[in-house]
Amino acid sequence: MTKAEIIEVISENVNITKKDIGIIIDKFFEKVKHGISNNEHIELRGFGTFGTKERKARIARNPKTNEKINVPEHRVPYFKAGKELKGMVTKK
Repeated sequence: MTKAEIIEVISENVNITKKDIGIIIDKFFEKVKHGISNNEHIELRGFGTFGTKERKARIARNPKTNEKINVPEHRVPYFKAGKELKGMVTKK
């Protein structure tokens, strides 16, 4: 499902213009991205949690050349599904 399809479905159920729904969705994603980039923990009960995890420095290998590469410590974003969302998925 695309963002445009989500906007379409929401607009059928509420009395808000598609343009305004698009703005709301964009602002939501901006807040999530901004929060994650600032190492904030974002929890949406019943849906899931957004955050970052620290990856330790390590030595990796280029599979083509077999050359060793140093990968520095870095943060990566993650999403962990909430209990209710997991339950909905496993019931199907």
